[in-house]
Formats: sequence, C-alpha cells, structure tokens
Amino acid sequence: MIGTEERSRELRAQGARLDAAARAAPGSRRLEAVREGTSAAEKPLGLVWMVAPSYSIAAEGLKKALGGKADVCIGEEPSAATIPVATIPSCVVLYAGGMEEDCLEGMARIRELYPGVPLLVLGSHLDLALARVTLQNGANGFVHAAMHPAQVLRAVEVVQKGELATPRQLLSYLLSQNENPKIEDISARQGEILEMVMEGVSNAEIAGRLYLSESTVKQHLSGAYKVLGVRNRTEAAKTMREHARGV
Repeated sequence: MIGTEERSRELRAQGARLDAAARAAPGSRRLEAVREGTSAAEKPLGLVWMVAPSYSIAAEGLKKALGGKADVCIGEEPSAATIPVATIPSCVVLYAGGMEEDCLEGMARIRELYPGVPLLVLGSHLDLALARVTLQNGANGFVHAAMHPAQVLRAVEVVQKGELATPRQLLSYLLSQNENPKIEDISARQGEILEMVMEGVSNAEIAGRLYLSESTVKQHLSGAYKVLGVRNRTEAAKTMREHARGV
C-alpha cells in the first residue's frame, strides 16, 4: 500500500503540473485548491468547481443550490492568489459573465485542463441565444441564476450522467430564429472588422490594425452578431461567406 507521505508527494506533484498548465495561458481563469480534508467521495455529486469571482451572488447561489449533495469550490480571477489543484472535479460550472467570447474562451481553457469532465454554463439570466452557442461549442448544459435551486441541482446530476441539460424554451427559440439576416444593416466599421475575421485575424490584431482597443472591437463584433443572427466568430464568418457566394 502507498504510504501517507508518498501519497502526499504524489498529490503535490499532480497539483504542480496542473498549476503549471494554468499559468501557461495568461488571462485564463484559475481554480482554487481543495480545502484540506475535503473528500469528493463523501457526497453523491462529488467535487464541483465553479469558475467565477468568489464574491459573486451566482457563486453563493450555486453553493446553496447544491447543498449537501456536492463539495463546491469557487475559482478565482487570474489576478487572485491560487493554490495548486489536487483533485479532478466531477463537474465544472462556468459563470458566463461579461462578453460571450470571453465565455467561449473560458470554455476552451476548461476543456484543456479537464478534458472529458462535464461542463455546465451558468448564465445570469435566461439567455437562449447564449444557451444555444455554448451548447454548440461543447457545453454539456446551460442553467441560469433565476432558476429554482432544485432545477440547478438536477442539471448537475444530468450532465454527470452524460446527458444534456437545456432550458425548456430552447427548442421554441431555435425554431423561431430568422434564417435571413439583413447584411445591409451591417455598419461600415462592422463590415471592415468582419472581413478580417473571415481572414482569421484575431481581435488583438484587428485592434492594432484599426488603432482601436480590443474591447471596442469586441463591441463592434457583438453588434454585428445581433444583425447576422449569429453568436460567434465562426458563425459570422460562415454567414458572410455564404452571402458573398449568394447562398
């Protein structure tokens, strides 16, 4: 049998590797360590990581929703002090605050750190457009802060079983979407930025070429997405190419 000291060294080494991976991507969110003495096996839903500011109302709401069913640890923003992670979570919950592209970047980073671990996106409200794009980009489910705690708990249970957790209203929303975006409503600046998006230019590079802040570029893209009826760069580029071909 592995001794206590040897097991401790093994966990520290694993934690160091994960922490090194997290530090390799500047600007990504990081996760807190498991509190000493915490055992994911003690509760039926195991250890649930939530990637969100620790002071957020959504974070506290998740803790209450999961109650005694799971051990909940809250991830901090990159600027916060972190301790190496020593346990693989049974589920990761990403709070979708701010810009949608930031949420998608967070999803990608979580997938890098924890491939195969169920990922649940938590919105601040029922945003069906956001629910659609997060599910299209690999999330296992979408819930929002206004849901009853029992529904949030059920969603965590569902994604841990390998099933999809979606709002009931999502299907009706998908069926009602406009299939013919008005390209002519795109502004000159939005069109200029979209042309670069189709070339595969990053937001940072676009900002440099146009002498804009990256935040301004994101705002222009957000406005263009609404006009096109899309939710991310890939969909926007596809729609613009199809329009150019007369599809």
